[in-house]
Amino acid sequence: MSFSEKIKIVRDKLFLSQEKLAHEIGVSFATISRLENNRTEPSLDTRRRFFEFCESKGISFDGEVSR
Repeated sequence: MSFSEKIKIVRDKLFLSQEKLAHEIGVSFATISRLENNRTEPSLDTRRRFFEFCESKGISFDGEVSR
């Protein structure tokens, strides 16, 4: 599963806009938009923030390393 698909899944499960997810993980709206539309790959810090957020909300992607 691609990172963009993971973002879409999390936003759908939590009923979050791109803007709200960006705020929650501490990145810009533009970053979330580019990631979700598969126009860029996340930095290690963004990946870590995203997976920590998911963990805090009880969302797990089996086999994914968050750190």
